[in-house]
Amino acid sequence: MPASASTPAALGYRMPAEWEPHRATWIAWPHNRRDWPGKFAPIPWIYVEIVRHLHRLERVRILSTEPTRPARLLRRAGVDLSQVDFLPFPTDRSWTRDFGPMFIQSGRGLGINNWRFNGWAKYPNWRRDDRIAARAARRLKVPRFEPGLVLEGGAIDVNGRGSLLATEECLLSPVQQRNPGIGRSELEDALGKFLGVRRVLWLRRGIAGDDTHGHIDDVARFVGPSTVAACREENQADPNYTPLRENLELLRAMRDQNGRRLEVVELPMPSPLYFDGRRLPASYANFYIANGLVLVPTFHDPRDRTALGLLAELFPDRQIVGIHSVDLLWGLGTLHCLTQQEPQPFKDRGEK
Repeated sequence: MPASASTPAALGYRMPAEWEPHRATWIAWPHNRRDWPGKFAPIPWIYVEIVRHLHRLERVRILSTEPTRPARLLRRAGVDLSQVDFLPFPTDRSWTRDFGPMFIQSGRGLGINNWRFNGWAKYPNWRRDDRIAARAARRLKVPRFEPGLVLEGGAIDVNGRGSLLATEECLLSPVQQRNPGIGRSELEDALGKFLGVRRVLWLRRGIAGDDTHGHIDDVARFVGPSTVAACREENQADPNYTPLRENLELLRAMRDQNGRRLEVVELPMPSPLYFDGRRLPASYANFYIANGLVLVPTFHDPRDRTALGLLAELFPDRQIVGIHSVDLLWGLGTLHCLTQQEPQPFKDRGEK
């Protein structure tokens, strides 16, 4: 459908929290070997493992112009392909969180905000990725709204009630500037109109090694309406120590959209990971919440067990599954970066 002149919030739409029921998970099958130079071979098998877990609990929509190979790999792993849709949408890269359809929801059904994507204001190969949200809206025959601004899914996290987490480093810094000339108030206004957000909770900086310049999904995540899991680095010599400590202090003083103080749960950070002399953005906060399941990146690190245990306490009604992500991380992202949720419409849940 063409873009509507009315804003989504005025029409009753909001962006639901990730833990709300899904109809599907979207991923783009990996094909760009330059994202994992010298390490591409294991990457498709990591995607197979992700789909193997997800397809038992929700549909998986895979963006791929050559579905034969992924279908063959998935069959070998016992995946029921009747639970998988292959969509022939060409992509530049595989980080679906950032360019994929960012769904909103109301009693009318689902909608899609066609936020612009420009390769994190850093990379030149983004034009096919930038078309994906509009293609998805046409495919699903849902309303498409045009904010006219750049916004990546990994830059924000919402509680579905009106609060949103983001970092100033990503959305307001002149470095890798997504929206030149757009300040804090204009951006908050757009987030309110297009996502139904009433309060933006600004943290300061992201983690070392993050080439997105401060995505929130490596730093802090909503795990409940007023509960945030936030990373803490205990090694005072590590570059993450001060930024993460500052973010924790900010969160402890913050309130949600209804004025309630946030409950803050500390997540550990894994030991630093390097490859070819480069610091990689390893973080347990890059987990993905699916129906009945939380997929968590693990790094062959002693803290893996602690992180999995904390998330099991936070999501007692979901299975917690670790996905080994050291090879995946060479692409500078892990599980949340490569997934995007499609909410289940209210009418399919028997709700209005």
